[in-house]
This record gives sequence, structure tokens and C-alpha cells, in this order.
Amino acid sequence: MYQALYRSFRPETFHDILGQEHIVRILTNQINGNSTSHAYLFCGTRGTGKTSTARILAKGVNCLATQGERPCGSCENCRNITNGTFMDVIEIDAASNNGVENIRELRESVKYPPVSGRCKVYIIDEVHMLSTGAFNALLKTLEEPPENVMFILATTEVQKLPATILSRCLRLDFHRVPEKQLSEGMREICNSLGIEITDGALGLIASNADGSVRDGLSLLEQCIAGGEESVKRQDVLTVLGSSGEETFLEITDCVIHHNVSEALLLLNRILEDGKEVRQFMKDWISHYRCLLLTKYIKNPEDMLNMSMENVERIRSQSQALDLFTIDQSIITLSKALNDARWSTQPRILLELSIVKLASGEFFHQNENGHNVFNETKAKAVEPAQNSIPTKSVQERTIPEKLTQEKPLQEQERPSQDKPVIHSNINCDLSKLWQSMFTDPNVVKGSFHLLKRGTSLREVSENGFVVEVSNELLKKCAMENAEQLEALMERHIGKRLRMECVLSTQIESKAEDQVDKLANAIGKRFGLSIDIK
Repeated sequence: MYQALYRSFRPETFHDILGQEHIVRILTNQINGNSTSHAYLFCGTRGTGKTSTARILAKGVNCLATQGERPCGSCENCRNITNGTFMDVIEIDAASNNGVENIRELRESVKYPPVSGRCKVYIIDEVHMLSTGAFNALLKTLEEPPENVMFILATTEVQKLPATILSRCLRLDFHRVPEKQLSEGMREICNSLGIEITDGALGLIASNADGSVRDGLSLLEQCIAGGEESVKRQDVLTVLGSSGEETFLEITDCVIHHNVSEALLLLNRILEDGKEVRQFMKDWISHYRCLLLTKYIKNPEDMLNMSMENVERIRSQSQALDLFTIDQSIITLSKALNDARWSTQPRILLELSIVKLASGEFFHQNENGHNVFNETKAKAVEPAQNSIPTKSVQERTIPEKLTQEKPLQEQERPSQDKPVIHSNINCDLSKLWQSMFTDPNVVKGSFHLLKRGTSLREVSENGFVVEVSNELLKKCAMENAEQLEALMERHIGKRLRMECVLSTQIESKAEDQVDKLANAIGKRFGLSIDIK
């Protein structure tokens, strides 16, 4: 019967184990010195050889060889353990045998001596799945087992084990296998099968395996299952059909270099390969989290749960991004993911997010943490056909008082001794006001009621005036005053106090001014002027 590659090429001796030299050295010395422990805890990520090493250790303590290193892999006991017919090696799946009764049965069987070997070995896989009662039932037996009995516990989630279990075992941590070793091992397998494989294909498989030998062999098996005698990089890309870490590195590079078209084309290829849009958003947000952590943590391999090679790739990319850009990218993608929950077209939301990210942030943070206009990025993404002469940053600052009645070009320029407020909406009050409702930080539902029926009347050194059309909108604006002031500070770089006025108040004020003007003219020329 056909066996999968990871079963057919399972290591049978310590020499066959990939990437765990520190563990091989410890166990070899213990076997040769007859100083093996009564209880071991093998922990590490999936596919790194925990169960295979446990079987090899069981062979080592029962090997019949008198010379050379043990296990020899060729004596009767070694062959029986390999075939699964050795009565003194008992493998237990804790995921399906996790109750107290199962542990009680184990305790009863422990009392009997080995049948044909020197040591009875219990291999308990996925031990973190045991219940609390089962752990407690195992404690005494694990601490003081009978002579010639060994326990080997294997788990991928060591943090779920009680401290009482951890203290009774010799803990050995399995590392992710480096890509170079993984590639060399897979090349040897391909050579033994008579299959040619390119370096690019091997590198891509090793990268997506992320340090797991079993995952790498499973990918390799998919690639050679088509019956071809050679495997190329394009074959691996066809088989993957999903978004590995390499995909997110590539699309983030497109965003960093403001290459909108390449980013959209790459997304199209990813989705055509069958990747689900919402899942892609989640994975991309996770990638930005990795960029954030590698920026501040020296060795984040365990926290990120990925290989050293992938960590270094992410670290290299994170150096090209500042904290503000990572923050805005996470916020933009998170908002798109939240909106996609209720949308029938989530792909459009993702494409819009890519355009926003890849177009480049027009603003950066200054030393005080305020957003200021970045003219270089604005010019880089400004469409050529609609190019307009760009004003300098000084020309785009908000004067001491702006009003909608007076055109911007006719207003006074701020004096040199007055503080300059930087605006990112070119000092257009209507655009500035509308941009506040598209800010990704806005989460309060009632806030969006202000989008219609309100306008920004003026901005001065000490505050800004919001004009509303009715009492309901005025009440809503006052309830959201704190958020409006915070958003205004985010856009212009200075905290200002908000004032809210009704349109009728402005109209009555204007009428009073007209009446005063009419009376003054009448007195000047001796006329009676009636305003209608």
C-alpha cells in the first residue's frame, strides 16, 4: 500500500533527524552512558520530529547491538519498533484517550515488566489534550515509575501543561528546521525517487513549509503527484494556490514602493488561485503585526511561530516602514475587513484599501507627533494628466482666520511671529470638513449624522466654528464635540475648541449688519432706505 512521503522517509536513527542536533547530542550521550531519564517532554511546533525522535529513543534503550552507536536500526528489536509490532513500546493518542479512566488503565499496565525488551516505553502524543483529572492521576506514576519504564510526552502547546507535569520531566525543545537543511533533505529524497527539481522550486517549498519537515514533504508530494519527471518553481506556485508569507512580503513591497498596478495585479492572481478575500485580509493584517513585532523584538521567532529565515525577511521589510505607516495600514485593512462582513463585494473593499495604501500617505508625523504635509509623496502619486502647480507647505498653512465668505487667495498671510497650523486639505474648509468623516478612526455611529446639514464655517487660532441647519444636528454635534476636536487636531496639528451655531443665527446676524449699513448710508446722504 502506498505511504505518504513523510511516512516513507521517516527517520529511523539519530543520523536521519534534520535540524535537531542539540537534542540528538543529548540523547546519544545518555544512551551511550546508560543515564537516560525516566520521563521526557518533547515540545515544539508541528512536523519537527517529536514523535519520530521518541520512537528512535525507544529503539535506543531497547537496541540489541553491543558495538557502535545505538540504535543500530537493523537488530530485531529496532525492526519490530519500526514496524509497530514491539509490545514494549506503547503509543497513546491523548487527544482521544484523555480521561481519568484511560490513565488508570495505563497505571495498571505500568506494573507489569517488559516482555521482550529492556525497557517499556510509553509515548503519549498531544499530551496537552489530557483533562485536569487525567493529569492529576498521572502525577505519581510519572514522578516514580517502576524500574525499566520510560515516559515520553510530546506536545505542540507546552503552555497548556500544568507546572506539576513540567517539573517531573526532562524538557527538550524542538526547533524549526532551517530552510537550507530542509532543501538538502528534500533534494536527497527527489534523487532517490529519480525526480529532478530546481533550486527555485526547493526554495519555495522550504519557505512555505516554515520550518516543518512534514509540511515540506506534503508540499513536495503534491508537486510530484502530477507524474512529471521534473519540478519547477512555476509548478510549486500552481500547487500552492494560497498565500504564503512570500505573497504578503511581495504585495507589501508593492505598497511600500507605491506600485498600485502591480499590487492590484498580484491580488488578482492570488484570488484567481482560490484565496478567500476575507481570509486574505486577516492574513495581511497578521503580516503587518509581524512587521510591528520584528521592529522592536530581537528574537520574535516563538512569538510569531515562524522560521528564522521568514523572520529575517520580515525584519528586512520592516526597516523600510515607520510606526505611523504600519499603524495606518493596520487601521485601513481592519476597517475594510469589518466593512466586508456586511458587503456582497468584499473584493472591491480590499482593492480600495490597496489603492489607499499603495498611493502613499500624504502626511508624516513630525517630532511633536502631529501629521504634516509630505509634498514629495503627493507629487509622486499625482496623476500626470491632472497635474496642477503644487504650492509649498508654507502656502498651504491656515491663516489666523478663514471664512467661507472670503476666498482663500484674498485672505491675509500669517505673520512670522504667529504659530503656523499645517493642514492636509489644502486649506479648503469644505474638503477639510468632509475628510473628517472618512477618517478610519471614526467608529461612533451617531457621528455620521453630521455629514449632511453641517459645514465648517471658520478656523481660527483658538477654535473652529461648525454651522448646523437645525437643533437636532446641533445637539448631535455637541455630543460629538470631543471627537470632532480630536479629529481636527489630527488633521491640522493643533488642539482647537469647537463652537456650534445655527444657520438662522448667522442669517439674523447678517440681516442686522445690512440694516446698520442702510441706516448709515441714509444718514450720510439724507435718504430713507427701506430694505426688502
